[in-house]
Amino acid sequence: MTTIAVLGGTGPQGKGLAARWAQTGLDVVLGSRDPARAQAAAEEIGVRGAGNLDAATQGDLVLVAVPYAGHADTITEVASAVAGKILIDCVNPLGFDKQGAFPIAVPEGSAAQQAAALAPQARVVAAFHHVSAVLLADLDHDLDIDILVLGEDREATDEVIALADRVPGMRGVYAGRLRNAAQVESLTANLISINRRYKVHAGIRVTDLP
Repeated sequence: MTTIAVLGGTGPQGKGLAARWAQTGLDVVLGSRDPARAQAAAEEIGVRGAGNLDAATQGDLVLVAVPYAGHADTITEVASAVAGKILIDCVNPLGFDKQGAFPIAVPEGSAAQQAAALAPQARVVAAFHHVSAVLLADLDHDLDIDILVLGEDREATDEVIALADRVPGMRGVYAGRLRNAAQVESLTANLISINRRYKVHAGIRVTDLP
């Protein structure tokens, strides 16, 4: 059975994705800087919990869903554990002020490119940036969303597309190479603005696909 490790799994997005994947029959382990917090959160959704490094070691695929402020440190900590594995980065480098959300410039170009630089032996794929944590947490809610998937390794992006397709109402869509990840990450700021204005939980749908 495939095991997916979710680093930052005590946060709402990571925990929500973990719960959805667990529903599909995947073996899921939640990771956190604090193993006790990971275990407590994991018990709520019926999966396992561990420290980030332990979780990354256990995972066949590893998803990073930590806040951007902890992104570089997390990738550095698990770099050896994710060597040769698919490392899915869904981190959105955003800042917030009284006018709302805005993108933060990343020296490497994007969070996904930063991950690729810090874990050069990992097969980095950018995906799952635009999924509402509120909707993920409501397991009775039917999702209706496309997942934009970017990466250099086509076999890896195809595997992540299949991972998205496992969740009812999700559809994985290949959206280019990692050099195009910055605008995908930044688009989350626009979705947050939509959500605030219209009191919704907006996602992305790509038209004219079969």
